Amino acid sequence: RGNWSVRELKRQIGSLYYERSGLSENKEKLAELVQSGTEKSKPKLPVRDPYVFEFLGIKSCEAMGESDLEDQLLNKLQGFLLELGHGFCFEARQKRILIGDTHGFVDLVFYHRILKCHVLVELKVESFNHENLGQLNTYVSWYRKNMMADGDKPPVGILLCTQKDHALVEYALAGMDNHLFVSKYQLELPRKEEIQKFLEEKMREVGE
Repeated sequence: RGNWSVRELKRQIGSLYYERSGLSENKEKLAELVQSGTEKSKPKLPVRDPYVFEFLGIKSCEAMGESDLEDQLLNKLQGFLLELGHGFCFEARQKRILIGDTHGFVDLVFYHRILKCHVLVELKVESFNHENLGQLNTYVSWYRKNMMADGDKPPVGILLCTQKDHALVEYALAGMDNHLFVSKYQLELPRKEEIQKFLEEKMREVGE
């Protein structure tokens, strides 16, 4: 792809374009998606390993863009959190927010009826990095300033990072006092180990 910049070439390598092309029987369609810039709309979810296709029940012959993969991953995550029975009420998906002159998109937004706060969820199909946590903290801060109603408690974020058979879960508190989080929020929110176990079990099933 001689017309790609170095940055775009690295992005396509990171998104496993070569592997996705090999899996797809409709290589022309996949190339069309990439060249048209369709995949650039959500660059924050590169696909790091072909296991994702089997995990989502996607046939290898399908031409899948990164945004399609994100949609199916979020479908499973949304269902999982709602089935936990911890008071999660679904509110929005790909919630668009304006921070200064920049638009951001929150993957999943829930309202927790017991805690009376918003819970923002970000999913990254890559290893953990502090940039991702910083982005989610920015979203949580924005919700605290712009979306809290009378009687609401401060919002909290959940960052999920998955890579091969390992998952990492971190809570984003955006400056919330840690004692408040431990004494109030952790009693109702799913434990990090609980979500991590779910993700890793699904990934192990694929590898068997």
